[in-house]
Amino acid sequence: MEFEPYTVRPEVFEYLLDHPEFASHVTRTLKAARYKIWREAGSLWLDDGWGVKGTFALAHAEPGLRLMHAQGAYQSALPDIKGRAVVALAYRFQPAPHGRQQVATALTSFVQIDSGVLRAIGRMGGPIVQKKADREARQLLRVFSKVSRAIEDNPADVYSRVSARPDVPKQELEEFRKLLRVP
Repeated sequence: MEFEPYTVRPEVFEYLLDHPEFASHVTRTLKAARYKIWREAGSLWLDDGWGVKGTFALAHAEPGLRLMHAQGAYQSALPDIKGRAVVALAYRFQPAPHGRQQVATALTSFVQIDSGVLRAIGRMGGPIVQKKADREARQLLRVFSKVSRAIEDNPADVYSRVSARPDVPKQELEEFRKLLRVP
């Protein structure tokens, strides 16, 4: 899934990618997403706020690419749907008007459902499963865009709102303030 380019400062974009716990504070503050990410027992945990919970780890990072491995479950009134995924976020910065930068992003995921019955249904309903995966990928890329645009439009306001949250780690908040160039 590709997303149209949007204005962003590369150092801010990559900081948020490399600090997912902190980034989840920013997304919730801006009401861009319900994601909550935290570290527990040496693992990064994710709760998307809509029933998906699990762990994930950064498997590889280089300029323009992040590869992650995730495992978890979708929890609903039905039995949990457990699975694993490998997610690749590719991005490239390019010049934008007025001496700014923009980023073009693409997200690719490979999902394995840990249920033989659901995998069989998935093969028959492949187009439906693909449509759902594409929708989730587009939503994640929209969150990146919404957060980046809010930061570009008014970094001082974003910093002020994030710093008002009592649960935000102070060290990362200070690093973020410096990146935003907020006094």
